[in-house]
Amino acid sequence: MGRVLVIDDDEMLCQMMSRHLQIMHHEPVCALSLKEGLARLRNGAFDVVLLDVQLPDGNGLTAIPAVRAANGAPEVIIITGQGDPDGAELAIKSGAWAYLEKPVSLKDTALQLTRVFEYRRERAQSPPIVALEHPDIVGKSPEMKACFDLVAQAAVNDINVLVTGETGTGKELVSRAIHDNSRRATGPFVVVDCAALPDTLAETILFGRAKGAYTGADRAAPGLVKQAHLGTLFLDEVGELPLGVQKVFLRVLQEHRFRPVGSDVEVCSDFRLIAATNRDLDTLVAAGQFREDLLYRIRSMAIRVPPLRERREDIRAIVLHHNHRICTRNKSATKGFSPDFFEALMEYDWPGNVRELVNTLETTLATAANEHTLFARHLPVNLRAHVARNAVSGSTEEHPPDALSATPPGSLPPFREFRRTAAREAEKAYLRDLLALSGTSIKLACQISGLSRSRLYELLKEHELALH
Repeated sequence: MGRVLVIDDDEMLCQMMSRHLQIMHHEPVCALSLKEGLARLRNGAFDVVLLDVQLPDGNGLTAIPAVRAANGAPEVIIITGQGDPDGAELAIKSGAWAYLEKPVSLKDTALQLTRVFEYRRERAQSPPIVALEHPDIVGKSPEMKACFDLVAQAAVNDINVLVTGETGTGKELVSRAIHDNSRRATGPFVVVDCAALPDTLAETILFGRAKGAYTGADRAAPGLVKQAHLGTLFLDEVGELPLGVQKVFLRVLQEHRFRPVGSDVEVCSDFRLIAATNRDLDTLVAAGQFREDLLYRIRSMAIRVPPLRERREDIRAIVLHHNHRICTRNKSATKGFSPDFFEALMEYDWPGNVRELVNTLETTLATAANEHTLFARHLPVNLRAHVARNAVSGSTEEHPPDALSATPPGSLPPFREFRRTAAREAEKAYLRDLLALSGTSIKLACQISGLSRSRLYELLKEHELALH
């Protein structure tokens, strides 16, 4: 027996589902709106949530992460009367168990529920994964917990892993955590900066060379692939790997054998591959800039490292961790913090993610070396200007400034930052108008905007907007 929450504004469907769930010996609970459903999730644990897409107060697809992060980490089964391929793809990528179209048969629903409860029962009986050691990765947000779960799974296996995420999110730290917690932890962790590989020397750097391979090669030299023997080969920014090398590297991944430049003898290397990128490799494949067969090889398991703006609750812990580390390194007393210091950090979008946050803290600690407490006033002026701009954005929209009331030059942010912020605000305003015009019709919203369904859903999620 399990607890099942039905979130759907169709009262008749809710009643039908409740009777059916009771026959299956489950405990049904119904909610007629997204707000009511999320409230019930906060007040009790559920095993499964049957979730509609078009709800009176929001879009079910954009709510999947919040539902999955609730008590008991319930599985989500989408049941919608307006099914579409993009919505189905987004649902599964967001963590849904299944995507069913109305009218859904009771037989299909019962089958999915049976599989869900079987999966949860077996998972509960499985031995827990050994706790990870990752002292340099800080975060307890639901997004990072999900990331850590995948890191733990990758660590106990030896499959190829692709780590994706924006610049500065900590992709290399995550990759090192996989290595450090794997059976290869005592072996080398060899980093290959694919963006820095010159086309003419890429094969030599990767696979090594034989003596006399070319003029000046007076001795043999092992490549990075050989150096990774019994350890991990980390391809950083793998999207930048030259096309000519991609074909050669594909065979290396398949056979773990290769010939150094100028040699007739094959060399073996028992390495585990982890690759990382901040680029969309599927887009590169479509553009002919990355081999599709290589992508399949390196993406046996995919881990996305969330940007800092999606896990703002981790900011305080990250600051406290690095404050202690930096002050210890500088042999100075650990600083205290004023509440307004963290308030300012929480209001910033952190386009450079954790790396930018740590660098900001380094700068702040250096400029406030002789002071015991850090205030928002100690933060870089560009950051404070950005926060101030956001704080008054509502009033400036109603009362546009004239030339005489322009911001003093000394407090202006850099032009690139200003342009990025202005574009983001304009994008959000456009989406608000689009939602007001299209109402609950995704099809109409796509026709007006020219956006695909998946892209529209992504933008709504990014700007925390709901299709009413």
